[in-house]
Amino acid sequence: MQKVFINKLKDFVGQEVTLQGWLFNKRSSGKIRFVILRDGTGYVQCVFFKGNVSEEIFELADKIGQESSIIVTGKVKEDSRQVGGVEIDATGLIVIQDAKDYPITPKEHGPEFLLDNRHLWLRSKRQVAIMRIRHRIIKAIRDFFDERDFVLMDPPILTPNAVEGTSTLFETPYFDLGNAYLTQSGQLYAEAGAMAHGKVYTFGPTFRAEKSKTKRHLTEFWMCEPEVAFADLNDDMDLAESMLEYIVQTVLRERAEELKILERDTTKLEKVVRPFPRISYDEAVEILHKNGVNFEWGNDFGAPDESVIVQQFDRPVMVHRYPAEVKAFYMKRDPENPKVALAVDVLAPEGYGEIIGGSQREDSLDELLSRIKEHNLPQEVFEWYLDLRRYGTVPHAGFGIGLERTVSWICGLDHLREAIPFPRMIYRNTP
Repeated sequence: MQKVFINKLKDFVGQEVTLQGWLFNKRSSGKIRFVILRDGTGYVQCVFFKGNVSEEIFELADKIGQESSIIVTGKVKEDSRQVGGVEIDATGLIVIQDAKDYPITPKEHGPEFLLDNRHLWLRSKRQVAIMRIRHRIIKAIRDFFDERDFVLMDPPILTPNAVEGTSTLFETPYFDLGNAYLTQSGQLYAEAGAMAHGKVYTFGPTFRAEKSKTKRHLTEFWMCEPEVAFADLNDDMDLAESMLEYIVQTVLRERAEELKILERDTTKLEKVVRPFPRISYDEAVEILHKNGVNFEWGNDFGAPDESVIVQQFDRPVMVHRYPAEVKAFYMKRDPENPKVALAVDVLAPEGYGEIIGGSQREDSLDELLSRIKEHNLPQEVFEWYLDLRRYGTVPHAGFGIGLERTVSWICGLDHLREAIPFPRMIYRNTP
């Protein structure tokens, strides 16, 4: 008898199959037992009729506990009422392990309890849907860059220096060489890669030791960072909006069932098509003032400010040319207005805030040296980075997209903690 995954059952209608998985739910109705089986690819109803199976199997189907590991055999039958359009007319049941007192029951549980049991919570229908969407977003990002001849560059996780200041670094002793830091970003290394390959991207974990408890922050998260040689800020914005459109439209097309499980309003995602609105920081400040927000020019936008800005649009908005004082040292200043940096943030609609931050990089050695001094950074640890300006410097640009913020927005989540398998926050580093 063929071993089949649930998502392939439609190809086996009328045939006897074997399914391996876990008991998701069950119910009884007189001489019928209904067992909902999950195997990671989907869910299927297995129907045990009293007259078709032994008394032992019939009773067993009623006694096994939630999340018991089981093997079910039976015939695949079409049933348009069921998810997936099929059900199993069961003839056999083997219990691998009968789980008792599974802690996450169908009743409501608080977030702390669920996070304490995150290793089990991941099995729930909602969490399975989120992780499947996350996986598809990751693949869409990789496909987007791979199809455009970008080269994947893997930056180190342990680094000798900060990218955006030292206040949010996790520090660790590194043998006899002093201290090393968990990476905040792979960008500086991506710039080196771009000078070798022209177009590269990095994709990996990053760490920020921010003592923030907001629903938008994690201390460990994943980020993709493309970097392109011979590119300016406009090229950067073109790339960012093309990528976002590609990601969202891919998820709408290939994860419709999961979005339905999450009860996501997909009409809002359907509007994520190019071109995106592009406004300057000055124009964004005007929007805030017109909406009664007392905002001072020169400050960075907080979450409430971003929410007001995006309310004026029905798709992501790109805000460019921020005050140089609130941006990182490596961002090139606008030749037409040195007070602003050639930077861009992409703000997601529906109050999800910044999901992309990017800029044209400073390609002048002298200007970069000046910025390092202004930011009180140790020049010696950046000598390798300065070499990129000494030997064949060119205009170049890139950005970083936060994976979890993107997942959170596309899934319509209330908190970033559900967008990653095992969230790390300032008050949690378990399980």
